[in-house]
Amino acid sequence: MSRIGKKPIAIPSGVTVTVNGSHVEVKGPKGTLVRDFAPIISIKVENNEVICERPNDEIESRSLHGTTRALINSMVVGVSEGFKKNLEIVGIGYRCQMRGTNLVLNMGYSHEVVITPDEGVKITAPEATKITVEGIDAQAVGQTAARIRSVREPEPYKGKGIKYVGEVILRKEGKRAGKK
Repeated sequence: MSRIGKKPIAIPSGVTVTVNGSHVEVKGPKGTLVRDFAPIISIKVENNEVICERPNDEIESRSLHGTTRALINSMVVGVSEGFKKNLEIVGIGYRCQMRGTNLVLNMGYSHEVVITPDEGVKITAPEATKITVEGIDAQAVGQTAARIRSVREPEPYKGKGIKYVGEVILRKEGKRAGKK
């Protein structure tokens, strides 16, 4: 049995989970998330907990069991606490600024790169080298942060580029390393 799939999801106070067949709606203080799941997995709300069960041990139902539970848990966490990704810009002359709701990046190209946030995602730039991506949908927050990072990924020699806070960039030695 799936270790993740059989864990019940505790519903915090202020959050309501409505299940209609394979259609799940989660409402909380930060917003509402709606998602349709595979009908093979049965989803029930009992005793202020969400329980996911699979009918058999076939490969398809086993693979969907843990995934369904993890997605519902991420919906519950999103509407109650929200998700946040922090990025930082490393490099001389690299900077960011907000223009309305859009993020404008100056990353050494001949033009500015404008990033428009996905629906339900909020981007802020508290400093010229710090970016914060927030929202209730974990997938949308992660995708927006990855799109921002892909503008200029950190390079391995000096570590210049956009990286997640706490990310370790493996460094390489330059050409001088082999000369004596």
